[in-house]
Amino acid sequence: MQDETRIGRAADGDSRTLRYHVTGMDCPSCVAKVETALGRLSGVEDISLNYHSQMLRFRLDEAATSRDRVDGAIRSLGFGFEDMDLRIVQEGQADAGLDSAAAAEQAWLATPKARLTGFIGLLVGIGFLMSWLVPAIEDLALMPAALVGLAVFGRRAFLLARLGTPFSIEMLMSVAAAGALVIGETAEASVVILLFAVGELLEGVAAGRARSGIKALAALVPRTALLVDGAVAREVPASRLEVGQVVLVRPGDRVPADGEVVDGMSDIDESPVTGESVPVPKQPGSPVFAGGINATGVLRVRVTRSAADNTIARIIHMVEEAQASKAPTARFIERFSARYTPFVIIVALLTILLPPLAFGADWQTWIYRGLALLLIGCPCALVLSTPAAITSGIAAGARRGLLIKGGAALEAIGRVRAVAFDKTGTLTEGRPQVTDLVPITGTERTLLALAAAVENGSSHPLARAILARAETDGVPLRPARDQRTVPGRAAQAVVTGRLVEVGSPRHAVERCGPDILPDDRVAALEDAGKSVAVVMTDGKPIGLIGIRDEPRADAAQAVSSLGNLGIRSVMLTGDNARTGRAVGRALGIEVKAGLLPEDKLREVAVLKAAAPVAMVGDGINDGPALAAADVGIAMGGGTDVALETADAALLGNRVGGVADLVALSRATLANIRQNVAMALGLKAVFLVTTLFGITDLWLAILADTGATVIVTLNALRLLRAGSHQPGR
Repeated sequence: MQDETRIGRAADGDSRTLRYHVTGMDCPSCVAKVETALGRLSGVEDISLNYHSQMLRFRLDEAATSRDRVDGAIRSLGFGFEDMDLRIVQEGQADAGLDSAAAAEQAWLATPKARLTGFIGLLVGIGFLMSWLVPAIEDLALMPAALVGLAVFGRRAFLLARLGTPFSIEMLMSVAAAGALVIGETAEASVVILLFAVGELLEGVAAGRARSGIKALAALVPRTALLVDGAVAREVPASRLEVGQVVLVRPGDRVPADGEVVDGMSDIDESPVTGESVPVPKQPGSPVFAGGINATGVLRVRVTRSAADNTIARIIHMVEEAQASKAPTARFIERFSARYTPFVIIVALLTILLPPLAFGADWQTWIYRGLALLLIGCPCALVLSTPAAITSGIAAGARRGLLIKGGAALEAIGRVRAVAFDKTGTLTEGRPQVTDLVPITGTERTLLALAAAVENGSSHPLARAILARAETDGVPLRPARDQRTVPGRAAQAVVTGRLVEVGSPRHAVERCGPDILPDDRVAALEDAGKSVAVVMTDGKPIGLIGIRDEPRADAAQAVSSLGNLGIRSVMLTGDNARTGRAVGRALGIEVKAGLLPEDKLREVAVLKAAAPVAMVGDGINDGPALAAADVGIAMGGGTDVALETADAALLGNRVGGVADLVALSRATLANIRQNVAMALGLKAVFLVTTLFGITDLWLAILADTGATVIVTLNALRLLRAGSHQPGR
């Protein structure tokens, strides 16, 4: 069991993939420290550490490096860790890792950082009290706090340097504090160490709050479920529900798993999961999401996804992957910081050496100022400025049913100047109904029977409409074989020995030639905003089927909201021009109709040449266009192909979510600019004041730790904005 669950053995013998939950990380530079340290060990490969989820994955060849040595390297850096795969094996829970992470964040007051900060604070307090009572022993009274801090942080700095990170904040702070002791500034050294410890503690608390956005999603799923077992319902762990089992969901209960209602009627509040602003009516056959709140009636729900694969788990997994991917701005700032820190160190050395050597200035004064510059030189706040905002933006979006698959996508959405929409299932409800049966030869029943036989098994909205009408009219399904789809043109099958096709009027003309269709009837249906499907047998049309799909209730408002944001909206549809114009008039949107999948690609390319463009769709036919656009946005009820291809998804199926995405992205980009300005601005101010002797060492440390906390708190404002559900 253990080997199957926790160890992925490779063909090369003892190499295995391990997963650790690493605690104590409070900024992205912590990731670099761990990755650099492990990267220097032979036999350790494919290292991946997600700062936000704190999950470390790596491959280890134990013939080259032992587990104890890897564990010791992580522990020596000041981080805690837990073998997550071993925990899962021992507890038998797929969500054990999340439980562990949550527990770690809740107990921050009991962490080693909190205990160390409290101890140093106590020593500093006692030292200042003793120096106030006996001023002559001030240096001696404050020496213990400085020495304890240097023993802890200096040792860590030395280990980091030995493991490949020489310019760490621990090194800069330790050099500055040790230098202050050498020149007799014991009080300054002790206060610098205390402020550094407090800053690290606050950074950890702020980082925990940033991670809480995703942990809040995990908390939506109840721990237990009522499993229907014959005539009774017994309580079982929700994490152990299996596909096919039936659970009882009472009024006020949270739905324990993704599933389908098999009995009962009720309204479910899905706003925590999808962002839907009002409860959604449910009846037998309706899908439900784990985490939704049952409002009124009792439901029996058949489980359709396991705990590890339900909507919440998929959202968490995709959001964590998104947060792990670096945005372009973050990559640029990391490259900038790699050059910035050595530059500041050189400036600090010149500050120490140049005035005394060139102008005979006082050594102690300029050593003091140079040490202060070392503290200013740490780039933590600058490095954190972008990922903190990106993390909060992605988490805020997830709370509102806006799933964004990475920092690059989040940045790109805010720069979009045009949005191309698919029609069916995107701007419309995706629940079309057959309104007209127009036989050319034969009867309405025969026409419907042949069309249903061809469409049987298809997930396309128009196919579902035909099948639903056949079921309503009591038309039995005829056997069909060799079913296939010609994208954007027709569905085909052999029914009772004849080739039957259900396609667009354009396809029928191409297939059968001009003047073969009753143009007046086709035009009348299309002018009414209906899609027309032509049914053909052996290349000859036998009738028309009129299908209408109503626009989504929020579609017109969504187009208007995008216009207010300065964004052009265009509808790309495979429907004919008349139907497209009818829908376009109702929504106030520009229309490009009669498009095949390759035509949609071409139209997206034209829009993209003029300005950044987003494509919104839900079907298989939209996959290429979603991939070709600068940003692909999938409707949450769409196909898996659309969801996988897209850069973002609207889980609540609200078209208005597109405008929400743009607004969230622009707010995130503004937050990044604010963070960068604050990080660099504070350092610039302290750089000048330090050179002129205005800033003390303890104020210089605030240029880093204070700026880091400010940047993180500013980014958390995005989470607060994301706590308001749209439409409320």
